[in-house]
Amino acid sequence: MAEKMNHEEFIKKAIVSLRKEGYKGIHTVYSGFNEAFKKYFPGENPIEATNKLAHEGKIVIRPVKGGVMLYLPEDAPGFKNVGDDALKKMGL
Repeated sequence: MAEKMNHEEFIKKAIVSLRKEGYKGIHTVYSGFNEAFKKYFPGENPIEATNKLAHEGKIVIRPVKGGVMLYLPEDAPGFKNVGDDALKKMGL
């Protein structure tokens, strides 16, 4: 039997394997990621694991309706700073 993956390996493999064609990330709920994580790591919390990796800069999390999207850092969409845009429009 192959050696069990750690959280980082599992999550990165999930992002690459579960994303739909044309998309760079996965929705944690709709892709089945949360359930798969719980089955692979019984008794562990996928939210804690993904938040830890995001804090370390190994993945990127973006909130969306019904959950969050997970991305590899190189594939993550830019985060538009609406505050800067508003100030610019105001001439400030």
